[in-house]
Amino acid sequence: MFDFGIPGYRPEWLSGRSTITAAHGARLACLTGRQLTRALLVWDLDEDEWFADCPILLDFEGEQVEINHWKFDEVSITWNTIDPARSPAWPEFHLAWRDNAPDELAALVGQPLSTMELLEWRGSDLAQGTVSLGFSFSNGQVTIYNKLDENGMEFTPPDDRYTRHRRNS
Repeated sequence: MFDFGIPGYRPEWLSGRSTITAAHGARLACLTGRQLTRALLVWDLDEDEWFADCPILLDFEGEQVEINHWKFDEVSITWNTIDPARSPAWPEFHLAWRDNAPDELAALVGQPLSTMELLEWRGSDLAQGTVSLGFSFSNGQVTIYNKLDENGMEFTPPDDRYTRHRRNS
């Protein structure tokens, strides 16, 4: 199993909303109302940019959800397994965890989570049925989606072609 060069990380790849809901729906719902205390991305230090192949870490008052997309429709959601004090090791890259970048993500830190949604793509393209994770706060939101074998993030309301499935406690 490929661990993305992250000590202790064991991704668990899932596809489809019902499978993701069965495995993580209740725990994702329990994040509602908790404050986002930290958000971390892996940063390519040589290029000074986000390294989108590695997981995104969102810490809600000590409950760290680790989200990673790959291939065409797979997502791994793990919990409290990654120690961001330990940098990922990829031979050809100089990587490290970075707090609260980009600015749109940093702006969400300190806010309680209002709504957590699993977003199922219903467009008439090859991405139909893929699942993204939406986190809404009183002053902003982030959608973490599959950007063709890596993570993508958007900070605007989800596209109308998503079917929204709330996961509130």
